[in-house]
Amino acid sequence: MLKCGMLERDRQAIRRCSAVFCKQLVVDALLIQSLQADDILTESMAESIMAEQTSQKRSWRLLLLLPKRGPKAFSSFCSALQETEQQHLCNLLMQPPETDGRETHVDRFVDSLLPLSSQEEIAAKRARTYESMEFSLDADSPITTPVLPCTSDFYLSHCQQSYRMKSTPRGFALVISNVTFDPCAAPELDTRKGGEVDDEVLRKVFTEMDYCVTVHRDLTAQGMRTCIENFCRRSDHRTVDSCAVCLLSHGTEGAVYGTDGQLLQLDWVFEAFDNVHCPLLQNKPKMFFIQACRGDEMDCGVEQIDGPARTCSPGCEQRDAGREGQGDADLRNREDLGKPRIKLPQRSDMICGFASLKGTAAMRNTKRGSWFIQELNAALRLNARSTHLADILVQVNGRIKEREGYAPGTAHHRCKEMSEFTSSLCKDLYLFPKYQPQY
Repeated sequence: MLKCGMLERDRQAIRRCSAVFCKQLVVDALLIQSLQADDILTESMAESIMAEQTSQKRSWRLLLLLPKRGPKAFSSFCSALQETEQQHLCNLLMQPPETDGRETHVDRFVDSLLPLSSQEEIAAKRARTYESMEFSLDADSPITTPVLPCTSDFYLSHCQQSYRMKSTPRGFALVISNVTFDPCAAPELDTRKGGEVDDEVLRKVFTEMDYCVTVHRDLTAQGMRTCIENFCRRSDHRTVDSCAVCLLSHGTEGAVYGTDGQLLQLDWVFEAFDNVHCPLLQNKPKMFFIQACRGDEMDCGVEQIDGPARTCSPGCEQRDAGREGQGDADLRNREDLGKPRIKLPQRSDMICGFASLKGTAAMRNTKRGSWFIQELNAALRLNARSTHLADILVQVNGRIKEREGYAPGTAHHRCKEMSEFTSSLCKDLYLFPKYQPQY
């Protein structure tokens, strides 16, 4: 007769390490999925674990369940730890009992495995005197779970109140990633180790969501401006339903650095995509993701005739957005007699996710990439099929908050880093990944 529970030696190993695991174990969707794939956890068990509000509570619930899930649960858990890049915890479980009894030894063992995290924000002309530590994720690869597809039922039940998201591709995505900075022009800006992981992560996840992605690395401030201007002028924006822009660099309040140490103002970036300067994207969602410090948004207004949801004429949009002369008034009388005029916000249909609160530093793991991009990648892959983008960014914020305490030797150290987002969306923004509507 087969035993239903875990082997006693494995049960003892989990019990022995439970205090450390409750502080250090990252119970995320990928770890849970791995255990579900091995039939260690049921769907209801997975939901009950992920429903817990804190990382410690999720860890504790998982550790209570594992000893009851059969003799294979221990090896499956170890494999899941390796897959989620928590090898240091797997090694801790495998240690003989007589060598892991002292807390100081455990702390030294864990500390030795931690790659450095660094801050994105740079105080002008001031060298960094410290670096924060982020908990060890030894492998270089981020989460690669395939983007989960939207179902037909979900699309049909949500498409009416949502932005149109039918085009193939869904839109164009621009990623600008500054990793290496000119040591002569910007000696205070260190190489963003791990930054090269971020742009590849974004390229892959947006490609899987059916975006046409362009990646540029290591641009000066002027090079970034030129790149963004060329992207805004793409005539094929008229044929797609959205766009995404990702800026990854060192930053300061309201701006990001080019590799030459010069600043690109975020206010200028948002203006480049507004309803005046980028009319082909009027009434289409524009997504921005800034891996740097946050900036301010301003909103004035432009005039627009209340007509079709979208127009295909850039000239028409510019004319409608500005002051009307008599010729324009006559044209309006002929073509749109009786239609009321409305105010179209200059920067409508935008949503921007920032890696940190205004004025604070953004954190980056030197092997696995930045915290914000890691969590954004995971959330898009697992939840974009059925979750509004604003809610995804709330989830990202919660996951970043849970990273508080992941510092060696100070288990409850609070770095107080959280992401934030701003939005001028007027409809629900569902990305409907991998769903192709029937026309």
